[in-house]
Amino acid sequence: MQGMPRTVWVLGLISLFMDISSELVHGLLPVLLVGQLGASMLSLGLIEGAAEATALIVKVFSGTLSDYFGKRKGLLLLGYGLGALSKPLFPLAGSAQAILSARLLDRVGKGIRGAPRDALVADVTPPALRGAAFGLRQSLDSVGAFVGPLLAVGLMLLFSDNIQTVMWFAVLPALIAVALIVFGVHEPDKAAGHSRLRSPISRASLRSFPQAFWKVTLIGAVFTLARFSEAFLVIRAQQAGMAVTWLPLVMVLLALFYLLSAYPVGKYSDRVGRNGLLACGLLLLILADLALAVQGSLLWVLLGVALWGLHLGFSQGILAAMVADSAPAELRGTAFGVFNLLSGVAMLLASGLAGWLWQSFGAASCFYAGAGFAGLAWCLLVAARQR
Repeated sequence: MQGMPRTVWVLGLISLFMDISSELVHGLLPVLLVGQLGASMLSLGLIEGAAEATALIVKVFSGTLSDYFGKRKGLLLLGYGLGALSKPLFPLAGSAQAILSARLLDRVGKGIRGAPRDALVADVTPPALRGAAFGLRQSLDSVGAFVGPLLAVGLMLLFSDNIQTVMWFAVLPALIAVALIVFGVHEPDKAAGHSRLRSPISRASLRSFPQAFWKVTLIGAVFTLARFSEAFLVIRAQQAGMAVTWLPLVMVLLALFYLLSAYPVGKYSDRVGRNGLLACGLLLLILADLALAVQGSLLWVLLGVALWGLHLGFSQGILAAMVADSAPAELRGTAFGVFNLLSGVAMLLASGLAGWLWQSFGAASCFYAGAGFAGLAWCLLVAARQR
């Protein structure tokens, strides 16, 4: 990690605290929706898909704005501020509709901050360290995703499975993340990228991106079709016999394997290239889906969750580095936005389809479908490498 810019570390710590907050809530949210509020699996899929798609789609506009102004910090503050504002709404929610509103506000905040944050990482990091920088930020993010559900388990034991009470504890780490932005983030001086503000999806903007960027974007979108919401993993563990108190450990296990792999894989990709490691990530996702499809065995579910976490470590930071590598520097925020726009549409389709398959044909069917889409993304990646 020698030579890693201070700003990358601070952005990683911000992600860490916000993920503690978010994952404390998200580890319990599927149980609250399905178990206490009576939502169907299709409703769960649509709520999670709409929330995650909203975050990804909003990134296209925030990335373009950050390119236009030549500044990222203000959008980071707005995005993380909305995320913090949403946290008290979850314990106050009394219906699936209220949960949807809170999720959308939270994800709008994530969408606003995501592309400027990734663009800022690329701005302050030399190309030779770019994979390691994205891997480090993802690793610190995963520390938060590990600690948040673990904290949820302890609080569930302390407060006798009172989910609403436990969710109130998500407010404090979210406020710490906002404070770190205000006092810890310093961005380089940079001139505005454009003389006028223009649509990120205008023909002129889209023509500015090279073919390599569009290949990465297509592969990322098909990849996202295979990655429906991780809320389904929590319900799968409950279906296999895990008690409600311990269900957040599903997200702990996932985050642990994500944490252990993200930085070393990102750093290794700077030396050996990214395509091969991304192909490994797709194969890991196929194996995860096949393990999760096994009926009635908690051991297979936990194995699938561990493989799911590994696939994240082999893919998320690498995809971000590939976008940064292939996009013009002056349009880097826009590039992350366009990439996430298409991934957001894919996420909405993936989670809605997974919920429908689970409700109509059983849990195994949605995991087999995920494996199929991951296989398709792997074929596209191999074909792109050969060309």
